[in-house]
Amino acid sequence: QVRTVESGGGLVQAGDSLTLSCAASGRTFSGYVMAWFRRAPGKEREFVAAISTGGGTTDYTDSVKGRFTISRDNAKNMMYLQMDSLKSEDTAVYYCTARPSWVTRRLSSTGYWGQGTQVTVSS
Repeated sequence: QVRTVESGGGLVQAGDSLTLSCAASGRTFSGYVMAWFRRAPGKEREFVAAISTGGGTTDYTDSVKGRFTISRDNAKNMMYLQMDSLKSEDTAVYYCTARPSWVTRRLSSTGYWGQGTQVTVSS
């Protein structure tokens, strides 16, 4: 199982940018689809973005398309989420997780979940 540690969160103003990092353990990192999820206060955890094993295919939830960019570095077992033009509604705890297949990329009911990293956007 791939275990993950998120970092890079913080307090920013609306319109600012932030880059989240995800450090993954396990020699099979490159064999997993990786995804970012977030949980806003009082809401369920929701899918944000996913990236295929080789990085050539990505998927985003509609609310972040054009503002967020997901990427990965398989040589370093790292994944990233570049977040631009942040909005107050992006405030949430962000989690990264591994997915066994592209079909399951948006499922939040399974997988390893770390502590997450808090992103707070002030308006």
